[in-house]
Amino acid sequence: MSTSRKAAIVGAGPVGSLSAIVLAKRGWSVSLYEGRPDPRLPSSKEAARLRSINLAISHRGICAINAIDPEVAKRFLEAVVPMRGRMIHHLDGKLDSQLYDRDGQCINSVDRSLLNEALLEEVIGLPNVKVFFQHKLEHVDFEKKTMTLKDLSTGQDVSADFDFCIGADGAFSTVRRQMMRVVRMNYQQEYIRDQYIELKLSAGRDADGYPTFQLDPNHLHIWPRHSFMLIALPNQDKTFTCTLFAPSSELDRLRTPEEILTWFKLHFSDAVSLIGEKELLRDFTSNPRSPLICTKSNPYHYLDRALLLGDAAHAMVPFYGQGLNCGLEDVRILDILLKEEGVTSTTVVPSGSIDDRLARALCRYSETRHEDLVAICDLAMNNYIEMRHLVTSPLFLFKKALDNALYYLSSRRDMSFDAFNTVLSHLPYGFGEPRGWVPLYTMVTFRPDINYATAKKRAARQSGILTGIGWASVAVVASLGVWTVRAARLTLLHRSQA
Repeated sequence: MSTSRKAAIVGAGPVGSLSAIVLAKRGWSVSLYEGRPDPRLPSSKEAARLRSINLAISHRGICAINAIDPEVAKRFLEAVVPMRGRMIHHLDGKLDSQLYDRDGQCINSVDRSLLNEALLEEVIGLPNVKVFFQHKLEHVDFEKKTMTLKDLSTGQDVSADFDFCIGADGAFSTVRRQMMRVVRMNYQQEYIRDQYIELKLSAGRDADGYPTFQLDPNHLHIWPRHSFMLIALPNQDKTFTCTLFAPSSELDRLRTPEEILTWFKLHFSDAVSLIGEKELLRDFTSNPRSPLICTKSNPYHYLDRALLLGDAAHAMVPFYGQGLNCGLEDVRILDILLKEEGVTSTTVVPSGSIDDRLARALCRYSETRHEDLVAICDLAMNNYIEMRHLVTSPLFLFKKALDNALYYLSSRRDMSFDAFNTVLSHLPYGFGEPRGWVPLYTMVTFRPDINYATAKKRAARQSGILTGIGWASVAVVASLGVWTVRAARLTLLHRSQA
């Protein structure tokens, strides 16, 4: 009689939880370990609120969940607030709406804890999954396929064995550190100069006293100020989660309540009036200042024993809203590769041997996924400059308008969102290069059939064309200006001679 093989997943965030669902549905006996307490507890909710940027989940993330469990995706979409564009708050108080997509497609704001809890509920309901909170990984022996964890509730060490281990334990992954002892892994880590602090914009009250949004809820609000910015994302309870991104040196100067309020009123006066001075001071002084880190690694696997997913493999800055989307897509890609290689949960692997099918699937994951993960990490870093500064630049707005015009003239929507879901449930991506002109943001956010590396390369070519058209336009305008001046001079000369 065959028995299910054991999978150990470290990290019970959205990526780890979705991985548990994938392997459980494929018949594995899954143990999911999380160092923190159960996030559904009230005490955990408050701690998470202080350190978590709201999520902007888009087509990639939704398609990934849908490919694995359509019912979960359907229920999840009921908890999001759709955002159809950016709302730019200029220094003088002027508002400027910049839509994300010509066809009205939206990204979706969701509280990280709500998504995590929804996926965890699905995991806990599966009969072949066990979840262990407050179990912190200490050591992994990949040859013996055993791990040691500390039960933080008792202080005791706990041993567990596995056939396959997934590290979904975040940017400071212990699984990754343990893998680096047995894998020749290239690893790069970079802290950017900026940190972030979360602030809360409470709900307002309508004429009847019911909670209401104080800002347009269908926009991601941005206060770009060149070297720093404030953003606000809507929540279903009519509040906004605001996040200030600024250089550490800038934040270090704000020591007293007077300095803090003066600085905020100078740069974000309309936000101060909405948040409230008392609430602003409370959040700014009591909420933690958190770092922003980018990590890159390669390979992501070790034989048939282990694989890194999500931030454990590729932590990125949050400025493209793709960290979670990319992590969920990791799980979808893994699921497809496991199917293609015929990996089963009942394969008998003698002690000391390797499951060749599983090893091939994991090797293919490292080989095919790396270029995409490097591409999106780079794109996320580049997008910070756009969000905090370029969105107010006339040249940026001109190129964006030209970008959209070329998209409108040369491209058509080849597939609906439902069609993406159908294709991506059995293929890593679509059917080759996209047709026509497609803006970078559209490719990354609304075209999950296009992999990140292809989007980056295509956007670089299109950017060169846009720059060329821009310079040509400048030359034409300059030529017209010179011609107009000469014509005016000739007219004045003729008049004077007459």
